[in-house]
Amino acid sequence: MNEVDALALDGHALRLFLAVLEEGSVTVAAERLGISQSAASHGLNRLRDLLGDPLFVKSGRGIVPTQHARDLAPQVQGLLDILLGLARPHYFDPARARMSLTIAANDFQRDLLLPAFFARVQAEVASFSLRVVPSGSPSAALLREQGCDLLITPIPPSGTDILQKRLLTDCYACFYDPAIRPPPQGQAAYLAARHITVAHAEGDALDFDRRLESRGIARDIAIRVAGFSGVTAFLRGSDMLATLPGLLRRSALQGLACCQVPLADISVDLPLYMAWHRRDQQDGRHIWLRAQLLAAAQDALQETVGDAL
Repeated sequence: MNEVDALALDGHALRLFLAVLEEGSVTVAAERLGISQSAASHGLNRLRDLLGDPLFVKSGRGIVPTQHARDLAPQVQGLLDILLGLARPHYFDPARARMSLTIAANDFQRDLLLPAFFARVQAEVASFSLRVVPSGSPSAALLREQGCDLLITPIPPSGTDILQKRLLTDCYACFYDPAIRPPPQGQAAYLAARHITVAHAEGDALDFDRRLESRGIARDIAIRVAGFSGVTAFLRGSDMLATLPGLLRRSALQGLACCQVPLADISVDLPLYMAWHRRDQQDGRHIWLRAQLLAAAQDALQETVGDAL
């Protein structure tokens, strides 16, 4: 086998390789990188010649990576990180920084974490502006190509270029209006009630609702709203139940009562992560901002200590 001319490799070729690996399509990878399909095909063929391996082969209507391509992926990502890091200064001075940031979050995550995060950052830097966009059904595309710097989500999108860190762990709780009804006493009473839940704009159900469905547990869902802030108006004054993130008791559902979900053997844990693109992993500015978001999350969690369901 011919020796690989390592000096003939370049960052664009490495980025193309990873994009094709993640998308499973040369066409989609080219669209993601903003290049023509012919340029992507040419770059991929050149990389195949340099590495002495087909890298991707046809399978049905798509393509799949060879074993060699799979083995190369971590090394290629590491090389690309080094190249990107060369162009970024690692030193970061918050006091002199003028920054803007885009974070994707739903209304629960936004209200729980971002006011405190904004206050922390604004107090330390010369200038700061924050743009919050709906996360919807969180996808890697938000971080790859839609101008988003950070994503807050219970289920981080997959991809070798997407990194994550847990911010906190909440748990689902059963909310109700104590002026109208008592808490449900046991599983039978819980399942006999009518329920309100949240279905995101794309139609995606809450993770908890999907867990029940996978176990074959059916509830009488009377109302589905597109955001957490829309639940209170329907729940107040009714005898319905809403099983939602417990930390909502400190914001959108404040004033309503909540209790533990009376279902056996059903996980009610709700982790929240921040996710970001690997291109920002070594950036001093981004490292500092991630630390501020983590601190804001820990403060939010600390405020709930002793606030039992």
